[in-house]
Amino acid sequence: MKILLTGGGSAGHFYPLIAIADAVRRIAEKEKLVKPELYYLSTSPYDERVLFDNDIVFKRVFAGKMRRYFSLLNLIDIFPMTLGLVKALWSVYFVYPDVVVSKGGYASIPAVFAARLLNIPVIIHESDAVPGRANRWAARFAVRIALSWPEAQAFFPAEKTAVTGQPVREEIKIPSERGAREYLHLEEEAPVVLVLGGSQGAERINQTILDSVADLVERFQIIHQVGVKNLPALEQLRKAILGGNVHKERYHPFGYLNALALRMSAGAADLVVSRAGSTIFEIAAWGRPSIIIPLTDSNGDHQRRNAFNYARSGACIVIEEKNLTPHVLLAEIQRLMDHREERERMAEAAKSFFVPGAAEKIAQEAITIALKHER
Repeated sequence: MKILLTGGGSAGHFYPLIAIADAVRRIAEKEKLVKPELYYLSTSPYDERVLFDNDIVFKRVFAGKMRRYFSLLNLIDIFPMTLGLVKALWSVYFVYPDVVVSKGGYASIPAVFAARLLNIPVIIHESDAVPGRANRWAARFAVRIALSWPEAQAFFPAEKTAVTGQPVREEIKIPSERGAREYLHLEEEAPVVLVLGGSQGAERINQTILDSVADLVERFQIIHQVGVKNLPALEQLRKAILGGNVHKERYHPFGYLNALALRMSAGAADLVVSRAGSTIFEIAAWGRPSIIIPLTDSNGDHQRRNAFNYARSGACIVIEEKNLTPHVLLAEIQRLMDHREERERMAEAAKSFFVPGAAEKIAQEAITIALKHER
């Protein structure tokens, strides 16, 4: 049994596929099936260590970026896209998987296109309330469509669509409170705010945190995932801003939080500040109150839709980017930290919002389809 995974090169595409791959292996072992062969086809491996640890073979393709605005680069990218389609057809033909599981994104198009030509069944999963263009295109011939948000059902054929929830990796699903403060070198008493700007970091959030960090560390400890490429510059700014501050050690910037560090950070956090991508579902799984700041210029305004859909559950408050200032963010953090009962209500709403078992549902369907295709 061979299963090919594909998706764009971001954490929001990559890690849900890892959760599905892990579920595939668990189900295959439980049902005493032959060990599945797993492949990941994309423009980059994203996290080579995770692929290696999960015994997933990486296959590289090229893909031009699909821009939503006029640019001469759209013409230039026709060539890498064409090359990517040819290379993907070659790669997929020689692997010849029994099913392709796609998370969408422009990097998924070559693999899904090749699967279409080779008559290989495709399953897609959409993480946003408003689906991206790659998944809308793939939905025409996908045999199954899985969704994280009920609101996205309006965009897909009902007969092959199901709301499964969001696949979240088992290794980060449960926060680790024991030993978290020691592991992250945190003080015992000061409350903790975890700031997640996404896998690439969020420039607007990063800058707003830095502009307010001198006030924040007076009362709170900040764990701040800034994005690997942003860390050197952030470190320099931190030294300039907090150089003589007696609480400077309360600010903890990280380029990237691996699974253990993320689980520990979630365990220590009293409040999470985040973008409105698939991280919402991780925050919900942790049962943590949050401030969600949606990206303004997201495809189909999906981050804003995600944020307000989540807010309706009572699990978060939303600050739109146009309203995001250091004063506003600081005031909201202080207000929530001063109202424990509100944070506890938000935490319970977050736990109720999270739908467990998404990775297992998608993995089971992929195995069922793959076994039929094998014959």
